Amino acid sequence: MEFHIGISSVQEIDKMNILQSSLLAMTRALNPFFNYNKSNLLIIIDGNAKPNLKNITCKNIIKGDQKSISIAAASVIAKIHRDKIMKTLSIEFPLYDWENNMGYGTKKHSQGLRYNGITRHHRKSFKPIKTFIQKNY
Repeated sequence: MEFHIGISSVQEIDKMNILQSSLLAMTRALNPFFNYNKSNLLIIIDGNAKPNLKNITCKNIIKGDQKSISIAAASVIAKIHRDKIMKTLSIEFPLYDWENNMGYGTKKHSQGLRYNGITRHHRKSFKPIKTFIQKNY
């Protein structure tokens, strides 16, 4: 089995929105597979959006992580990778409780924002951060 992970930066997310940056990350994850025989390649994607890939068949599956073991496995791999990133951020920025919120706001993370401000890792287009910026800067 082979898998690859695609990532979009905070700046890309803020510039193009979360959906488009997710599709960009999918394309990046799929790039290593483009050298394969594309006639036998089927990409299954959780949800209703898919990247625009030439000559590659993509199939969307709503609630795919509940219907496909492959999508469920990809979801677990993505979450483990995200959790590692959050743990790394918590070492660099220990006052934000990233190791416990894993990308979801917690009371301690909100306190970290309130007392220390935002970092370059906060998405400025994310409504709670956008509101924080409007009130504090």
